[in-house]
Amino acid sequence: MATMAECRSALDKLSDNLAGADGDVRSAAALDRSLSCHIKDLDVTFTGRLAHGRIQVLETVEGPPREKAEIRLSMTGDDLVTMVNGELNFAKAWGSGRVRLEAGFRDLLRLRSLL
Repeated sequence: MATMAECRSALDKLSDNLAGADGDVRSAAALDRSLSCHIKDLDVTFTGRLAHGRIQVLETVEGPPREKAEIRLSMTGDDLVTMVNGELNFAKAWGSGRVRLEAGFRDLLRLRSLL
């Protein structure tokens, strides 16, 4: 089971990957939205913003998200780490229910290039 530190490191790596991306991925990551990532097996939520092509983690709270973010992710810590490391395909994990992504319809359309 991934630790909280490994999950935070994975989010930082994902942020670096988004910041260094080109084309459609860079455009999709350029949203300015509140973001939450609930790690189900650790029962913690990282909250922050997706802004300027980066994920800015502002707070870590115990349990599910306290407020409804504009972009909401939910998964296990292991799935987060393996996705960021390129060992788990996001679209397949999402399609199988291992990963949940909730956002407004327009945001989902823009985020599809990240998938």
